Order: sequence, then C-alpha cells, then structure tokens
Amino acid sequence: MPTAKKSAPTSRAKSTLAASVPRFTLTATKPKDLVADALIVNTAPGKGDSVELVAHGFTPTQARRIATEIAHLGGSGATGEVITLASGSGVKSPILIAVGLGDFRNGFDLEQFRRAMGNGVRALSGAKKVAISGGHSPEHVDATVIACALAAYTFNEYKTKPSPASVGSFVISIPTELNSSMKSALAQAQKVAASIYVARNLINTPPNDLAPADLASAAKTAVSSLPVTVRIWDEKALKASGCGAILGVGLGSSRPPRLIKMTYAPKGAKAHLSLIGKGITFDTGGISIKPASKMDEMKADMSGSAAVIAAVSAIAGLGLNLKVTGWVAAAENMPSGTAQRPGDIVTTFDGTTVEVLNTDAEGRLVLADAIGMSVREKPDLMVDIATLTGAQRIALGRRIAGVMSNTESARDQVVAASGMVGEEMWGMPLPTYLRETLKSQTADIANIGDGLAGMLSAGVFLQEFVPDSQPWVHIDVAGPAYNDVAPYGYTPKGGTGAGVRTLVQIARELSAG
Repeated sequence: MPTAKKSAPTSRAKSTLAASVPRFTLTATKPKDLVADALIVNTAPGKGDSVELVAHGFTPTQARRIATEIAHLGGSGATGEVITLASGSGVKSPILIAVGLGDFRNGFDLEQFRRAMGNGVRALSGAKKVAISGGHSPEHVDATVIACALAAYTFNEYKTKPSPASVGSFVISIPTELNSSMKSALAQAQKVAASIYVARNLINTPPNDLAPADLASAAKTAVSSLPVTVRIWDEKALKASGCGAILGVGLGSSRPPRLIKMTYAPKGAKAHLSLIGKGITFDTGGISIKPASKMDEMKADMSGSAAVIAAVSAIAGLGLNLKVTGWVAAAENMPSGTAQRPGDIVTTFDGTTVEVLNTDAEGRLVLADAIGMSVREKPDLMVDIATLTGAQRIALGRRIAGVMSNTESARDQVVAASGMVGEEMWGMPLPTYLRETLKSQTADIANIGDGLAGMLSAGVFLQEFVPDSQPWVHIDVAGPAYNDVAPYGYTPKGGTGAGVRTLVQIARELSAG
C-alpha cells in the first residue's frame, strides 16, 4: 500500500517554494498621476517615421511630446522594442518605459503583447513599484499580469550576494471603471503566475537538494493549503505495487525513487483530467552515460513533474469544477555498481516487459508505470508532459513543444489550448510503423528504436501502455522547459515552467463543459 511521508525534506527544496509573485492592483487613476518608480506605456508605429503613444489618460500635448522624444531616441514602436526616457513635467513617475507593440491595427496578438511587456519589465533597473497604462479588457489584464509577473521572476535562493530584488508591486491603470470581471481576471492570473513560480523554483533547485523524496515533500508543500490529497509510494510500496520500471531507473542512486499522486476532487466535478509528469531529479544517463558538456542542465529533467505539481496547485486554487489527478514519477538516474544495465528487462505496473537497450531512455520507463496506474481510473483525458527526447529539440528547437496523441481530436485540443495562453506547441504524428523499430528479441518491447524519429518513437513507446479507448496526449517539452540561452520576453534563463498554462487552460475548458 502507498505510504505518506510526513517528515519535511532535509534539503532546501521546500524553502524555494516560498518565493511570491509581485503584488498587482487595478486602479482607475490616470497613468500620469500614478506615483511609482517607473511607468510602462505602449507604442506603435505612426505615420511615416513617427511613433504613436498607445496609452490612455495623457493630455494631447503630453502624448505628442512623449511620442516625439521616443522617436528622437530611435524608437519606432516596433514589436518588443524598449525605450527608456525621463517622463517630464505632468507625469508623477520619473521614468517612462516605452514598449513597442508593432502594428496591431489589423489584429491584437496577446502573446506578442506578453512578450513585449516582458521585455519592458526586464529593462527595469532597481524599480520597486511600477505603474502600467493598460487594462482595456479582462483578457488584457490577464496578459499584463502573466507577462509582468513572469518577467520579474528571479531565483536567489543560493546566492550569498543576491541579484538586485525584482519589482515588488505593479499597479495597472485601466481606462474604464473597475468591474468584477477585471478583478477576477487579475486574481486568477496571479494564482497561475504563482504556480509557475513554483515550477520554476523546483526546476532551478540544484540536484543535491532535490532527491525524489524531496520532490515528493515539495509537492505536499505546494498544495498544503488547498483541498488536494497527496499519496506517496516509497521504494517498498513501489515494489509491492509492481512498478518495476520506476524502480529499475532508480537502482543506481543512493536516493530511492518515489511515485506521487495528487488528487483534487470537488463535489459535482464535471470531468476527470489526469496529468502525468516525468520527474527525473537528475539524469546522468545511467550506465549509458551522457557527455559531460551541459550535464548540469539535467537537473531540469524533472520539468514535467514540476509542471504537473504547479498545474494541480493552480487548478485547485482557482476552484475549477473538475477532478484532477496529478501523477509524478520521480527517480534519479545514476551510474553505479547497482545501476540498471543495458540489456536488463523490467516489468511495468501493467505487466508489460521492457528490454532496456539504453539506460538514458529512462523517462519513458518511469512514465510507463505512472500511465499504467492512471488508466485504471479511466479519466476523460490523460495528458503526460516530459522532457523526454533530445530529438524534440532537434526537430522543433528550444521554444516549441511537440504534441502527440492516440486521437487527433485530443491532440488538436491541447495544441489549441496552448495557443490560447501563448505557449508554442506543434502537433506531431505517431506513425504505427515505428512500433516495428521497438521490437525486442527477449521482451514485449524495447525502450528505444532505430535512432530515427526519436521524438515520435518515444511517443509510440508510451502509447503501448494506453488502451485505445483512453484519450491520451503526450507533450515533449525538452526544448522549452529549460532556457539555456539569454532571457527573452518574459522567459528567464533556466527553468521556464513550460506547460503549466496549457494544462490549466485544458482544465478550464473541461470544467466549463
């Protein structure tokens, strides 16, 4: 039987969850009258070489002066452009941050807006309170909060001399009277942003402080104030339950694996959504060891589990009317005298035998056990999310996740949800002929194919554990989960929290019927 771990983690993983998002408020006060360290306004290309100020509450004279000065400083209003200038007389905030939106007259792209605002927030230096001219609709308020909160994120837990503190509060000036829909949009966006902070903090926590048991404790902490129950399988319970794949992956580590189940089940729930996350807290590749270069980034191999933990906390915090079951399959993949070997055969929860041809294809193994447990409950939709393959990065790059499914409708539903919230995902096929490449001479299936179409063959492997009647979607976030280059938009370097907003959006749609 699964056992609950009651002790707090001995590492600092629990404390990293404490970081809070900036405080956001709405006001009908005109932007020029707001007292703050800086005021963010938007711009767009005007006629000829001119710049148009896209902001309410300024006098025509003030708007012309500000636009002219922006143009003199080289501004054009192009998408994502940031110009910093002194505000001048009549504006109480001393600094203006002019953020270009591009030509939006033929359509306003919310994700374009989010990224542009993210650039503006990242350009702030030393500002503690920031005013924003915006808030034209609930959707605009939501986009503003998400962009500004995520762009303001910092991770200073391990620095003896922390980076300068990020913005502590934002005040958004809206051009109309405050109404309940705008207030609700702000409150909900803050909860989603806070959950993404949880995901990012977990991903950025160093692996010496995030063993599988620590991840399990962090999951409990993340939902401790919410109506979510958490059950944890330790290594003994995993063995008793027949989860040979998770156990096999964890054999080489002195820190044993865990399986975590998070359940949010409000009365009258309209649907049941199952979320499954890969939680490899560090991935050396095991005996099939990875190259040393950038192996440090393998602390992010639990990004799928971080997304699931964060999404469950957000969904429960929003009080959505659906049942959500979050599964986190956590293990540390290490080489040692006790480690799993290439050629070993493991038996998964549903009884399938798997020949392990490559111990670095471990994520699909831990997911197989979690998927096997999930399908017993017959959810309306099952979504797994994982940093599963390097092939995903080769195929789609750093920013676009690959989405695969046993039904086109479920795949399209997830891709559409990602587009609604501004996370880039692309639908990919699961060709049936790739199953031939996973044949094993000694087991039911091998854990790798012939080296071609690696992202797709990994999806085909997972499909082996999903009944045809069970709607299922697999999201490979190997690229977007961890940004190993310079920050951009509202995306920092390091853990990004990719997938959280998409999972929450899926839950919103299911709860709405």
